Amino acid sequence: MYRSEFCDVTWLEDLNVVFVVWKKICSHDNYRKPLLYALDIMKNHNNCHYVADTRNGFENEPADTQWVFDYFLPQAALTTCRAIFFIIDGDNKLKDELESQSAELRKQFDVYYCFGLDEVKSIIECGNYIKA
Repeated sequence: MYRSEFCDVTWLEDLNVVFVVWKKICSHDNYRKPLLYALDIMKNHNNCHYVADTRNGFENEPADTQWVFDYFLPQAALTTCRAIFFIIDGDNKLKDELESQSAELRKQFDVYYCFGLDEVKSIIECGNYIKA
């Protein structure tokens, strides 16, 4: 498990997902270190998918967004992860920010917006997240 004042990262064995919970807005190393830890989990667990709870601290920072495109996504694509889930709040205040990343994410992954971990679990249990 990775813990910082900005983010917690855990592997949820029952769902086989890396669960990234953003606790407050951050940037640079405070943003990248949790994602590097998440990549390690994804590399070490076959078919492990990525879930980010963005309700409390996610914001586009141009340099970090570029790092996601240049480093995180290519590395994640080398794993067996095929689905990325964003947990959003009911108002979806981050819609524009997430959509700007989702266009690039959708080139390699199925992308879902959910309102909680239970909804993620339902999608995974249905098995509809696997691309044909």
